[in-house]
Amino acid sequence: MTTTRDLLIEIGTEELPPKSLKTLSEAFSASISSQLNDLTLKFSTSKSFATPRRLAILVSGLAESAPDKELENWGPPVKVAFDDSGKATNAALAFAKKNNINADDLSQHIAHDGKQEKLCYRSNAKGAETKEVIASVIETALNSLPIAKRMRWGASRTEFVRPIQWLTIIFGEETIQESIFGLTSSNVSRGHRFHCNKELQIGSASSYESVLKDQGKIIADYKIRQDIIREQITDVGRTLGGQTVISDDLLNEVSSLVEWPVALAGSFEERFLKVPAEALISSMKEHQKYFHVVDSNNKLMPYFITVSNIESRDPQKVVDGNERVIRPRLSDAAFFFETDCKISLEQRREKLRSIVFQDKLGTIYDKTCRVAELSEDIAKLLNANTAEARRAAELSKSDLVTEMVLEFDDMQGIAGYYYAQNDGEAGDVALAMNEQYMPRFAGDSLPTSLTGTIVALADRLDTITGIFGIGQIPTGSKDPFALRRASLGVLRIIVEKQLTLDLGELVTLAISKHQQFTSDTKLKDTVLNYIIDRLRAGYEDQGISAEVFLSVSAKQLSAPLDIDHRIKAVQAFNQLPEAAALAAANKRVSNILAKVEGSIADTVNTDLLQEPAEVALATQLLEQQEKVAPLFAKADYEGGLKSLASLQSSVDAFFDQVMVNADDEALRRNRQSLLKQLQGLFLEVADISQLVVGK
Repeated sequence: MTTTRDLLIEIGTEELPPKSLKTLSEAFSASISSQLNDLTLKFSTSKSFATPRRLAILVSGLAESAPDKELENWGPPVKVAFDDSGKATNAALAFAKKNNINADDLSQHIAHDGKQEKLCYRSNAKGAETKEVIASVIETALNSLPIAKRMRWGASRTEFVRPIQWLTIIFGEETIQESIFGLTSSNVSRGHRFHCNKELQIGSASSYESVLKDQGKIIADYKIRQDIIREQITDVGRTLGGQTVISDDLLNEVSSLVEWPVALAGSFEERFLKVPAEALISSMKEHQKYFHVVDSNNKLMPYFITVSNIESRDPQKVVDGNERVIRPRLSDAAFFFETDCKISLEQRREKLRSIVFQDKLGTIYDKTCRVAELSEDIAKLLNANTAEARRAAELSKSDLVTEMVLEFDDMQGIAGYYYAQNDGEAGDVALAMNEQYMPRFAGDSLPTSLTGTIVALADRLDTITGIFGIGQIPTGSKDPFALRRASLGVLRIIVEKQLTLDLGELVTLAISKHQQFTSDTKLKDTVLNYIIDRLRAGYEDQGISAEVFLSVSAKQLSAPLDIDHRIKAVQAFNQLPEAAALAAANKRVSNILAKVEGSIADTVNTDLLQEPAEVALATQLLEQQEKVAPLFAKADYEGGLKSLASLQSSVDAFFDQVMVNADDEALRRNRQSLLKQLQGLFLEVADISQLVVGK
C-alpha cells in the first residue's frame, strides 16, 4: 500500500499586486495539482492560500511515489518481422537493437494488438518519487504564472512578479531542501509584518494554517479572510445606522492587501454631501480602498469603513489618520465640482475640437456632430423628441474636459448628468449624459430614458461604422475600440427595450454621417454581419443551440427584435415531440427541391392529386396557410410554428406513400409544388432544416 503524506509549498515574497493576487493563487494551485495528476501522484485534496506576502498550497494525502508503469513498445507485424524460413528480417533486427533485445529471443516478444500479431517489448517504468520531482513541479508552476511584467532584484537574473524572500517545503513532517530561484527551501515561514515580524517554525505540513494564525497573526486562507472582512464591514455599517455597500472588486482588492483584517469606521463633514455622491465614492474607493455607507433610502452617509492590517491598541489613532487623509481628497472633489459648475457644457464643447478621436475620423467634436445627426434620425424612427435627442448628443462628451472627469475618469457621463442639471437642461437630456454609456459591461443596466437610449445607440453605431470604415476590424483578441462590446450593447438595447428598429437601416444612416465612406458599397454588409454575429454567443449563453440560431440567420434578417422573437419561437418549437421529424422532413424537402431544374410553380393543381396522402397534405397545408397567416402578421412566430407542428403525421404519410419523382412530369412537378408550399410555410419563420444536427 502506498504511503501518503501532506505536502506544503509556500512562496514568500514582497507585497504582491493586490489586483492580481487571487488570479496568481488560483493559477499556482491549479498548476501544482495538474502536474501531480500528470505524474500519477495521487492525492486526496488541495487547498490554496494567499496573502499579500505569500502564495501557498497544501496537498493532503499525497502519495510518496507514483505507481510503476508497464510500457509497451510495438514493432512490425510478425509477417514482416520474419521471412518464410522464420529468420528475423532487418525490420525485426532494428526493433531488437532499439529495445536492447537479443535477436535470438525475438520470438519471445510476440503479442496480439487486437488486430494482428506483432513484435512487442514490455518493460516496467518506475513511478516518480514525490520528493524527487517537487522542485521541478514548483519551478514549472512559478514560470507559468500569468504575470504581465516580471521583475529582477539584486544581482540575480531570477525573474518573478515580486522579489522572493523565502521558500517553505514540508512533506509530512520532513523538511525538503531544494534550490529554487536562488533560494534554499526550509521549514521556516514568517509572521505578520507588524504583529509577529519573525520567523515561524512549521513542524508539519498540516499545521501550517494554524501556526500562521495562532502564532503569526496571519489569516492565510483567502476565502476565510474575505468572509471575515465582509462580516466585519457589514456589522460596522449596521452600527452606523446604515448599510455597507460591498462591491466584489473592492472586496477582492482589500482582501489582497491585509493579512489580519480589522474594520474601522471613520467620518467626514456633511458639507461634502453636496458634491455628487459618485465622486465621493470614487475618491474613497479608488484612492483609499474605503467602503461607503448608505441609509435606508440609498443615500450616501458621511461615513467610511477602512480595513486595517493591524489590531491597534489605540484604534482611534488609526481612524484619525484615515480621516486626515480622506478630507483633502473630498475637498478636491468639492472644489472640482464647484469650479466645473461655473462653465456650462455648451461652452465646454468647443474644447472638444482639440481632442482627437481617431486620426482618420477627426476630433471628439466631429464625433458629437455625427452622433447628433444620427440621434435625430433615430428619434424620427421612434417618434421621439428629435430636439432633445440632438441636444443630448451635442453635449454628450463635454464633461470629458471638466476637472472632475480629468481627476476621476470613472465619473465620465455621471459628471455630465450633474452638470447638465446645473445648466438647466431638460431632464431626459441630463439623463442621456450618463445613459449614453449604458450598458457599460455585460449585465449592466440599460438606459431608462428614450433620449438616453437613442444617444447610446447612435454613439456606438458611429464608432463601429467609423472604425470599420478605416479598416481597423477587430481580429482575435485585438479590439482596441471595444467594438465587440459596443455591438453587444446595440443588440441588448434594441432587443431588451423592444425597439422595432432595422439594424441595416441604422448602419446605413450611421455610414452616411461619415462622408468619406459613402462610396464604400461593402461597408454596410460587413458591419451588419459583424454585429448580427455577436448574437450567436449571447444565445448560446442562454442555452439556445447554434442550430436554432443558424435556422433563423439563414433568412438574412436585420431587425434584432424580430430575430429574437424568431429564435425564441424556434427554440420552443424544437422542444415539441414533432420537431425532430419535421426538421428531418424539411431537410429532405430542401434536398429534393435543390436538385430541381427550372422554376417550381407556386400553386398546386388539385386535379393532379392522386394519392390519399398527398390529398391529405394539400388539404392541411391550405388550412394551415389560413391559420398561421394572421399569427405571422403579428409576429406570433411561436404560435405559428406550434400550429404547423400538427402537419407531422401528414408529412410522414406523404413521404411513406407518395413517390415525389414520379415518371409522369406533370405529377412530379405538382408534387414539387406541394413540397415548395410546405417549405414556404416554415420558411416564414426560419429554415428549420438547420435543426438536423450533423447533416
